[in-house]
Amino acid sequence: MKTMGISQFKAHALKILDQIAKTHEEIIITKRGKPLAQIIPYRNEDKNPTPGKLAAALVFEKDIISPLGEENLGLFPYLR
Repeated sequence: MKTMGISQFKAHALKILDQIAKTHEEIIITKRGKPLAQIIPYRNEDKNPTPGKLAAALVFEKDIISPLGEENLGLFPYLR
């Protein structure tokens, strides 16, 4: 990953952005030697949803309709 001073970026911003678009490399902009910003290329992600993509992230309970039972009612004082 390349680094570049803010004054150099300001002077050649359009040319640098074109270069990032072509090479897909990231550049860190520095100010007085300290990182200030990171310029990354735009990635056109797939906008079509993939069915089942989040299936592994969900937890399915056996029965969500039946009551909680007396032993769990104390967990929810507003249900009393």
